[in-house]
Amino acid sequence: PGTSTPMATRQRESSITSCSSTSSCDADDEGVRGTCEDASLCKRFAVSIGYWHDPYIQHFVRLSKERKAPEINRGYFARVHGVSQLIKEFLRKTECHCQIVNLGAGMDTTFWRLKDEDLLPSKYFEVDFPMIVTRKLHSIKLPTLLIAECVLVYMTPEQSANLLKWAANSFETAMFINYEQVNMGDRFGQIMIENLRRRQCDLAGVETCKSLESQKERLLSNGWETASAVDMMELYNRLPRAEVSRIESLEFLDEMELLEQLMRHYCLCWATKGGNELGLKEITS
Repeated sequence: PGTSTPMATRQRESSITSCSSTSSCDADDEGVRGTCEDASLCKRFAVSIGYWHDPYIQHFVRLSKERKAPEINRGYFARVHGVSQLIKEFLRKTECHCQIVNLGAGMDTTFWRLKDEDLLPSKYFEVDFPMIVTRKLHSIKLPTLLIAECVLVYMTPEQSANLLKWAANSFETAMFINYEQVNMGDRFGQIMIENLRRRQCDLAGVETCKSLESQKERLLSNGWETASAVDMMELYNRLPRAEVSRIESLEFLDEMELLEQLMRHYCLCWATKGGNELGLKEITS
């Protein structure tokens, strides 16, 4: 890419560090790795028809010829909007004197979008597997935001509990944002699980995705002081009406019930520790 591309920006910026595993991955991880491509293609398509503005994703993801369903596009719009709002709230509360650790970041372009809005934190880390940078992160004491979008569900409950406990114990002032499945005990949830399993992608941590309460309890029982969770339909209904009207005019959605069913099976959770003087407990979606 030329010097104006995000990749060149990444090389010039001292405020971002990207870490990934250089060792060979288990064949069992293939299905999980494939979800990165799926999510990236969906985001790329939604951006291409105007759901949100992201001039950087084109440098990382090809535009698929396959048209994505309207409920998928609206779901990704709500996901991107919700996560982005929480990130910006944290950055404003800390006045950007903080760091962000994006777990399983994949092709995420948050770093460059924050840079455009002059909201870069002091440090920004992207990791593929969290244990790669454990040794470095133990020595960091600035306020820290950790992000996991569809990451914990691919770990066993014990592994995700250990990760959450490690994060809570490692940082005095921190926030954890988690986006993943919820309400997976019903028939719709079982169909989701079966479809992924047919693609050799097992949701090893699905038992912690039973409800919003089980999501919050996992955070609270592993060292976090506050925990909140909303399903994505609730978040979608909270979105600014002008924005909702705008994106709903982009495509005709034949079955609103399908969108609601899908969104009720994903949630946005966040937890905080310390930071009382910063007002971290006041952050909402």
